[in-house]
Amino acid sequence: MDLIGTILWPLKWVVELLLVGFHWLFDNAFSMDPAAGLTWVLSIVGLVLVVRAALIPIFVRQIRSQRKMLEVAPQLKKIQDKYKGKKDQFSREAMSRETMELYKRTGTNPLSSCLPLLLQMPIFFALFSVLNDAQHGKAGVGPLNEELGKQFGSAELFGAPLHNSFASQWGLMTEGQPYSVTVMIIAATMVVLMTASQFITQLQIVSKNMSPETKASPMFRQQRIMLYLLPLVFAFSGVAFPLGVMFYWLTSNIWTMAQQFLVIRNMPTPGSEAAKAREERLARKGKLIATDGDVIVVEEPKKTSNQRQQPVGKNRAKKQSGPKK
Repeated sequence: MDLIGTILWPLKWVVELLLVGFHWLFDNAFSMDPAAGLTWVLSIVGLVLVVRAALIPIFVRQIRSQRKMLEVAPQLKKIQDKYKGKKDQFSREAMSRETMELYKRTGTNPLSSCLPLLLQMPIFFALFSVLNDAQHGKAGVGPLNEELGKQFGSAELFGAPLHNSFASQWGLMTEGQPYSVTVMIIAATMVVLMTASQFITQLQIVSKNMSPETKASPMFRQQRIMLYLLPLVFAFSGVAFPLGVMFYWLTSNIWTMAQQFLVIRNMPTPGSEAAKAREERLARKGKLIATDGDVIVVEEPKKTSNQRQQPVGKNRAKKQSGPKK
Protein backbone atom coordinates (compact mmCIF):
# COMPACT_ATOMS: atom_id res chain seq x y z
CA MET A 1 0.00 0.00 0.00
CA ASP A 2 1.42 3.39 -1.01
CA LEU A 3 1.51 6.51 1.17
CA ILE A 4 -1.74 7.99 -0.20
CA GLY A 5 -3.49 4.65 0.25
CA THR A 6 -2.27 4.47 3.85
CA ILE A 7 -3.59 7.97 4.55
CA LEU A 8 -6.94 7.28 2.89
CA TRP A 9 -7.44 3.85 4.49
CA PRO A 10 -9.05 5.06 7.76
CA LEU A 11 -11.09 7.67 5.89
CA LYS A 12 -12.35 5.06 3.44
CA TRP A 13 -13.32 2.86 6.39
CA VAL A 14 -15.34 5.71 7.96
CA VAL A 15 -16.92 6.61 4.59
CA GLU A 16 -17.96 3.00 4.09
CA LEU A 17 -19.31 2.81 7.64
CA LEU A 18 -21.50 5.89 7.10
CA LEU A 19 -22.65 4.76 3.65
CA VAL A 20 -23.53 1.27 4.84
CA GLY A 21 -25.15 2.64 8.00
CA PHE A 22 -27.45 5.00 6.11
CA HIS A 23 -28.08 2.33 3.47
CA TRP A 24 -29.19 -0.06 6.21
CA LEU A 25 -31.41 2.66 7.71
CA PHE A 26 -33.22 3.42 4.43
CA ASP A 27 -33.51 -0.31 3.66
CA ASN A 28 -34.90 -1.42 7.02
CA ALA A 29 -36.58 1.66 8.48
CA PHE A 30 -38.12 3.01 5.27
CA SER A 31 -38.38 -0.24 3.28
CA MET A 32 -36.55 1.21 0.28
CA ASP A 33 -35.06 -0.98 -2.42
CA PRO A 34 -31.47 -1.67 -1.28
CA ALA A 35 -30.25 -1.94 -4.88
CA ALA A 36 -31.93 1.28 -6.05
CA GLY A 37 -29.81 4.27 -6.96
CA LEU A 38 -32.05 6.56 -4.88
CA THR A 39 -31.23 4.56 -1.74
CA TRP A 40 -27.50 5.01 -2.34
CA VAL A 41 -27.90 8.70 -3.26
CA LEU A 42 -29.75 9.34 0.01
CA SER A 43 -26.98 7.45 1.79
CA ILE A 44 -24.46 9.83 0.19
CA VAL A 45 -26.57 12.80 1.33
CA GLY A 46 -26.56 11.39 4.86
CA LEU A 47 -22.77 11.08 4.63
CA VAL A 48 -22.53 14.77 3.69
CA LEU A 49 -24.74 15.86 6.59
CA VAL A 50 -22.62 13.95 9.11
CA VAL A 51 -19.33 15.23 7.67
CA ARG A 52 -20.43 18.87 7.47
CA ALA A 53 -21.99 18.78 10.93
CA ALA A 54 -18.68 17.47 12.29
CA LEU A 55 -16.89 20.39 10.59
CA ILE A 56 -19.08 23.07 12.22
CA PRO A 57 -16.58 23.76 15.07
CA ILE A 58 -13.84 24.22 12.46
CA PHE A 59 -16.12 26.54 10.49
CA VAL A 60 -16.68 28.65 13.62
CA ARG A 61 -12.92 28.90 14.08
CA GLN A 62 -12.67 29.94 10.44
CA ILE A 63 -15.18 32.76 10.98
CA ARG A 64 -13.26 34.00 14.03
CA SER A 65 -9.99 33.89 12.12
CA GLN A 66 -11.55 35.82 9.24
CA ARG A 67 -12.71 38.46 11.72
CA LYS A 68 -9.13 38.82 12.95
CA MET A 69 -7.87 39.10 9.38
CA LEU A 70 -10.33 41.92 8.78
CA GLU A 71 -9.14 43.66 11.94
CA VAL A 72 -5.50 43.56 10.87
CA ALA A 73 -6.28 44.51 7.24
CA PRO A 74 -5.52 48.24 7.83
CA GLN A 75 -2.18 47.38 9.47
CA LEU A 76 -1.36 45.00 6.65
CA LYS A 77 -2.12 47.72 4.12
CA LYS A 78 0.25 50.10 5.95
CA ILE A 79 3.06 47.55 5.62
CA GLN A 80 2.32 47.08 1.92
CA ASP A 81 2.19 50.85 1.34
CA LYS A 82 5.49 51.22 3.21
CA TYR A 83 7.28 49.00 0.70
CA LYS A 84 5.21 49.90 -2.34
CA GLY A 85 7.38 50.24 -5.44
CA LYS A 86 10.43 48.74 -3.71
CA LYS A 87 11.50 45.60 -5.57
CA ASP A 88 14.95 45.01 -4.15
CA GLN A 89 15.65 41.83 -2.19
CA PHE A 90 16.13 43.63 1.13
CA SER A 91 12.74 45.38 0.91
CA ARG A 92 10.92 42.19 -0.04
CA GLU A 93 12.46 40.31 2.88
CA ALA A 94 11.66 43.15 5.28
CA MET A 95 8.05 43.26 4.05
CA SER A 96 7.65 39.50 4.46
CA ARG A 97 9.22 39.62 7.92
CA GLU A 98 6.96 42.43 9.14
CA THR A 99 3.91 40.71 7.66
CA MET A 100 4.69 37.44 9.45
CA GLU A 101 5.34 39.31 12.69
CA LEU A 102 1.93 40.96 12.34
CA TYR A 103 0.24 37.59 11.80
CA LYS A 104 2.08 36.12 14.79
CA ARG A 105 1.32 39.08 17.06
CA THR A 106 -2.39 39.14 16.23
CA GLY A 107 -2.83 35.35 16.03
CA THR A 108 -4.12 35.43 12.45
CA ASN A 109 -3.65 32.97 9.60
CA PRO A 110 -4.39 33.93 5.98
CA LEU A 111 -4.87 30.27 5.03
CA SER A 112 -7.56 29.60 7.64
CA SER A 113 -10.39 30.25 5.18
CA CYS A 114 -9.24 27.26 3.13
CA LEU A 115 -9.14 24.89 6.12
CA PRO A 116 -12.68 23.43 5.82
CA LEU A 117 -12.17 22.84 2.11
CA LEU A 118 -8.77 21.23 2.68
CA LEU A 119 -10.20 18.96 5.37
CA GLN A 120 -12.95 17.83 3.01
CA MET A 121 -10.59 16.95 0.17
CA PRO A 122 -9.30 13.68 1.74
CA ILE A 123 -12.91 12.63 2.40
CA PHE A 124 -13.75 13.52 -1.18
CA PHE A 125 -10.88 11.38 -2.50
CA ALA A 126 -11.83 8.57 -0.11
CA LEU A 127 -15.39 8.56 -1.48
CA PHE A 128 -14.03 8.69 -5.03
CA SER A 129 -11.82 5.70 -4.27
CA VAL A 130 -14.68 3.76 -2.65
CA LEU A 131 -16.96 4.42 -5.63
CA ASN A 132 -14.23 3.56 -8.11
CA ASP A 133 -13.64 0.19 -6.38
CA ALA A 134 -17.39 -0.45 -6.29
CA GLN A 135 -17.54 0.27 -10.03
CA HIS A 136 -15.40 -2.81 -10.57
CA GLY A 137 -17.37 -4.87 -8.05
CA LYS A 138 -14.59 -4.78 -5.45
CA ALA A 139 -15.16 -5.00 -1.73
CA GLY A 140 -14.15 -2.04 0.37
CA VAL A 141 -11.65 -1.88 3.20
CA GLY A 142 -14.35 -1.97 5.87
CA PRO A 143 -18.13 -2.50 6.13
CA LEU A 144 -18.68 -2.27 2.35
CA ASN A 145 -18.44 -5.99 1.55
CA GLU A 146 -18.36 -7.50 -1.94
CA GLU A 147 -22.15 -7.83 -2.19
CA LEU A 148 -22.75 -4.19 -1.21
CA GLY A 149 -19.87 -3.10 -3.44
CA LYS A 150 -21.49 -4.71 -6.48
CA GLN A 151 -24.85 -3.24 -5.46
CA PHE A 152 -23.36 0.24 -5.12
CA GLY A 153 -21.39 -0.07 -8.35
CA SER A 154 -24.41 -1.14 -10.41
CA ALA A 155 -26.97 1.20 -8.77
CA GLU A 156 -28.82 3.47 -11.20
CA LEU A 157 -30.77 6.69 -10.81
CA PHE A 158 -33.22 7.45 -13.63
CA GLY A 159 -31.41 4.81 -15.64
CA ALA A 160 -27.97 6.39 -15.08
CA PRO A 161 -25.34 4.27 -13.24
CA LEU A 162 -23.81 6.18 -10.33
CA HIS A 163 -20.28 5.15 -11.33
CA ASN A 164 -20.52 6.77 -14.78
CA SER A 165 -19.39 10.30 -15.61
CA PHE A 166 -19.95 12.80 -18.40
CA ALA A 167 -16.37 12.35 -19.62
CA SER A 168 -16.68 8.56 -19.85
CA GLN A 169 -19.85 8.78 -21.95
CA TRP A 170 -18.38 11.53 -24.11
CA GLY A 171 -15.40 9.28 -24.80
CA LEU A 172 -17.70 6.43 -25.85
CA MET A 173 -19.67 8.79 -28.10
CA THR A 174 -16.55 10.06 -29.88
CA GLU A 175 -15.38 6.47 -30.41
CA GLY A 176 -18.70 5.54 -31.97
CA GLN A 177 -19.61 3.12 -29.18
CA PRO A 178 -22.96 2.94 -27.33
CA TYR A 179 -23.26 5.68 -24.72
CA SER A 180 -25.88 6.95 -22.26
CA VAL A 181 -27.54 10.27 -23.05
CA THR A 182 -29.23 10.15 -19.64
CA VAL A 183 -25.88 10.09 -17.85
CA MET A 184 -24.66 13.07 -19.88
CA ILE A 185 -27.85 15.08 -19.18
CA ILE A 186 -27.81 14.37 -15.44
CA ALA A 187 -24.07 15.02 -15.21
CA ALA A 188 -24.30 18.29 -17.19
CA THR A 189 -27.21 19.46 -15.01
CA MET A 190 -25.29 18.70 -11.84
CA VAL A 191 -22.19 20.49 -13.12
CA VAL A 192 -24.32 23.60 -13.73
CA LEU A 193 -25.86 23.33 -10.24
CA MET A 194 -22.45 22.80 -8.62
CA THR A 195 -21.01 25.80 -10.45
CA ALA A 196 -23.99 28.03 -9.65
CA SER A 197 -24.03 27.12 -5.94
CA GLN A 198 -20.31 27.79 -5.63
CA PHE A 199 -20.64 31.14 -7.42
CA ILE A 200 -23.58 32.25 -5.25
CA THR A 201 -21.68 31.32 -2.08
CA GLN A 202 -18.67 33.41 -3.08
CA LEU A 203 -20.88 36.24 -4.33
CA GLN A 204 -22.58 36.47 -0.93
CA ILE A 205 -19.22 37.11 0.69
CA VAL A 206 -17.93 39.62 -1.87
CA SER A 207 -21.11 41.66 -2.30
CA LYS A 208 -22.55 41.71 1.23
CA ASN A 209 -20.02 40.67 3.86
CA MET A 210 -17.00 42.90 3.28
CA SER A 211 -16.30 46.23 4.89
CA PRO A 212 -15.15 49.25 2.82
CA GLU A 213 -11.64 48.86 4.29
CA THR A 214 -11.48 45.26 3.12
CA LYS A 215 -12.70 46.18 -0.35
CA ALA A 216 -9.79 48.61 -0.59
CA SER A 217 -7.24 45.95 0.41
CA PRO A 218 -5.50 43.26 -1.67
CA MET A 219 -7.65 40.66 0.10
CA PHE A 220 -10.65 41.89 -1.87
CA ARG A 221 -8.85 41.34 -5.16
CA GLN A 222 -8.09 37.77 -4.08
CA GLN A 223 -11.76 37.21 -3.21
CA ARG A 224 -12.78 38.58 -6.60
CA ILE A 225 -10.44 36.11 -8.29
CA MET A 226 -11.86 33.26 -6.22
CA LEU A 227 -15.37 34.37 -7.17
CA TYR A 228 -14.75 33.38 -10.78
CA LEU A 229 -11.95 30.82 -10.36
CA LEU A 230 -13.67 28.25 -8.13
CA PRO A 231 -16.80 27.91 -10.29
CA LEU A 232 -14.56 27.37 -13.32
CA VAL A 233 -12.69 24.64 -11.44
CA PHE A 234 -16.00 22.88 -10.76
CA ALA A 235 -17.16 23.36 -14.34
CA PHE A 236 -14.04 21.80 -15.90
CA SER A 237 -13.34 19.09 -13.31
CA GLY A 238 -16.96 18.11 -12.67
CA VAL A 239 -17.30 16.41 -16.05
CA ALA A 240 -14.80 13.77 -14.88
CA PHE A 241 -16.54 13.03 -11.57
CA PRO A 242 -18.77 9.93 -11.28
CA LEU A 243 -22.40 10.78 -10.56
CA GLY A 244 -22.14 9.40 -7.03
CA VAL A 245 -19.27 11.75 -6.21
CA MET A 246 -21.09 14.68 -7.84
CA PHE A 247 -24.10 14.08 -5.56
CA TYR A 248 -21.75 14.34 -2.60
CA TRP A 249 -20.15 17.56 -3.84
CA LEU A 250 -23.45 19.19 -4.83
CA THR A 251 -25.02 18.45 -1.44
CA SER A 252 -21.91 19.83 0.26
CA ASN A 253 -22.10 23.01 -1.84
CA ILE A 254 -25.77 23.52 -0.92
CA TRP A 255 -24.88 23.09 2.76
CA THR A 256 -22.09 25.67 2.40
CA MET A 257 -24.38 28.13 0.62
CA ALA A 258 -27.08 27.87 3.31
CA GLN A 259 -24.53 28.01 6.13
CA GLN A 260 -22.88 31.08 4.62
CA PHE A 261 -26.27 32.79 4.25
CA LEU A 262 -27.09 32.25 7.94
CA VAL A 263 -23.65 33.45 9.06
CA ILE A 264 -23.81 36.60 6.94
CA ARG A 265 -27.34 37.34 8.14
CA ASN A 266 -26.70 36.76 11.86
CA MET A 267 -22.93 37.37 12.26
CA PRO A 268 -21.98 39.81 9.50
CA THR A 269 -18.63 41.53 9.17
CA PRO A 270 -18.66 44.88 11.01
CA GLY A 271 -19.12 47.78 8.59
CA SER A 272 -20.38 45.61 5.74
CA GLU A 273 -23.70 45.96 3.94
CA ALA A 274 -24.93 42.83 5.71
CA ALA A 275 -24.07 44.39 9.09
CA LYS A 276 -26.02 47.55 8.24
CA ALA A 277 -29.00 45.47 7.13
CA ARG A 278 -28.89 43.50 10.39
CA GLU A 279 -28.76 46.70 12.46
CA GLU A 280 -31.80 48.02 10.61
CA ARG A 281 -33.70 44.78 11.29
CA LEU A 282 -32.83 44.87 14.98
CA ALA A 283 -33.69 48.55 15.24
CA ARG A 284 -37.13 47.98 13.73
CA LYS A 285 -37.73 45.27 16.35
CA GLY A 286 -36.38 47.45 19.17
CA LYS A 287 -33.49 45.06 19.84
CA LEU A 288 -30.52 47.14 18.69
CA ILE A 289 -28.32 48.07 21.64
CA ALA A 290 -26.19 51.21 21.29
CA THR A 291 -22.67 51.47 22.70
CA ASP A 292 -24.01 53.47 25.68
CA GLY A 293 -26.55 50.78 26.51
CA ASP A 294 -29.60 52.55 25.09
CA VAL A 295 -32.04 50.64 22.93
CA ILE A 296 -32.38 52.13 19.45
CA VAL A 297 -35.79 51.93 17.85
CA VAL A 298 -36.47 52.97 14.29
CA GLU A 299 -40.10 53.81 13.68
CA GLU A 300 -41.62 52.71 10.42
CA PRO A 301 -42.81 55.65 8.32
CA LYS A 302 -46.59 55.97 8.37
CA LYS A 303 -48.17 54.89 5.17
CA THR A 304 -50.11 57.59 3.42
CA SER A 305 -53.68 56.77 2.71
CA ASN A 306 -54.33 56.06 -0.92
CA GLN A 307 -58.03 55.54 -0.50
CA ARG A 308 -60.12 56.97 -3.26
CA GLN A 309 -62.24 59.94 -2.19
CA GLN A 310 -65.90 59.17 -2.67
CA PRO A 311 -67.87 61.69 -4.75
CA VAL A 312 -70.32 63.82 -2.80
CA GLY A 313 -73.83 64.36 -4.18
CA LYS A 314 -75.27 67.83 -4.66
CA ASN A 315 -77.90 67.55 -1.89
CA ARG A 316 -75.31 66.14 0.55
CA ALA A 317 -72.88 68.88 -0.38
CA LYS A 318 -75.46 71.56 0.42
CA LYS A 319 -76.09 70.03 3.86
CA GLN A 320 -72.37 69.89 4.62
CA SER A 321 -71.83 73.50 3.54
CA GLY A 322 -74.72 74.75 5.72
CA PRO A 323 -77.31 77.44 4.98
CA LYS A 324 -76.18 80.52 3.14
CA LYS A 325 -76.13 83.77 5.07
